[in-house]
Amino acid sequence: MRQRERRQRRGWLAWMQRLWRLSTGRFGILVVLTVGLTALVARFWTPFDPQRVDVAGRWAGPGIPHLLGTDGSGRDILSLLMAGARTTVWVAVGAGAVATVLGLVLATLGALTARWLRESVAVLVDVLIAFPVLLIAMMLSSVWGGSLWVVIVSVGIGFGVNIARVTRPELRRVLHSDFVVAGRAAGLTPFQNLWRHLLPNVAPVFIVQLSWGMAVAVLAEAGLSYLGFGAPPTEPSWGLLLKDLQAYISVHPLSVVWPGLAITVTVLGLNLLGDGLREATDPTLSRRGRGAAAGRDARGDAATPQPAVIS
Repeated sequence: MRQRERRQRRGWLAWMQRLWRLSTGRFGILVVLTVGLTALVARFWTPFDPQRVDVAGRWAGPGIPHLLGTDGSGRDILSLLMAGARTTVWVAVGAGAVATVLGLVLATLGALTARWLRESVAVLVDVLIAFPVLLIAMMLSSVWGGSLWVVIVSVGIGFGVNIARVTRPELRRVLHSDFVVAGRAAGLTPFQNLWRHLLPNVAPVFIVQLSWGMAVAVLAEAGLSYLGFGAPPTEPSWGLLLKDLQAYISVHPLSVVWPGLAITVTVLGLNLLGDGLREATDPTLSRRGRGAAAGRDARGDAATPQPAVIS
């Protein structure tokens, strides 16, 4: 048992090392760590109170003491971005948790149960996947009103069915592996087989999908808050800040850049992290890339005319 745990630990360590060696993986990790640390720091400290109104200091340019300037109410934009990072992390983690639970439950039911239940789950996933996140959020907000919980649940449902659709065939493939059959013959219950053998073997695929889902959650939170279905006006949010500032884009264009840049970099980082995770999970992709590059270099060297040597 201890040897197996050590092998698994070494496998995860090697996987993380492969991820860090990739430029996309490094960029994604650094972006995620930066946003997470910013949200943690903003929980205890920001340069100014994000909701403090200072009419005399409206539309101050970047400088001291307001490093990124102020908005039309005199609020410090840097403090608003730091406080908005908490909302972003909360929505991304919450939506990821909902998508994880829903996706794994649907994938397990669709892969390990009787045929009639598997087919019913497959039909349910096909039906749910046809509903876009915005439509789910509008349906939920019509009942409970706009809030962060609406964003979390709607994005979790919308991407949970995507996770189920991708994870289900992987579970079916691993289900017929020799080690799973051996575990079943050794007396493992279906739940023990699922926990010990099936889920660890589909975890890389699941983690890749989850990272992309969290990127969708960040973008959806900003978009839904912009449309009025997300964070309430009293909650700092990058989408709300962008909505408040876009009316003055022709007069104070620089102020709109900061929330838009924060959303763009965060979503880009999570998407590139997903790409890095996919490549680190499947080392043949990087080997094929290196092989193709080596082949191009060899062809280039062969095609380059060599200077004549005059003796």
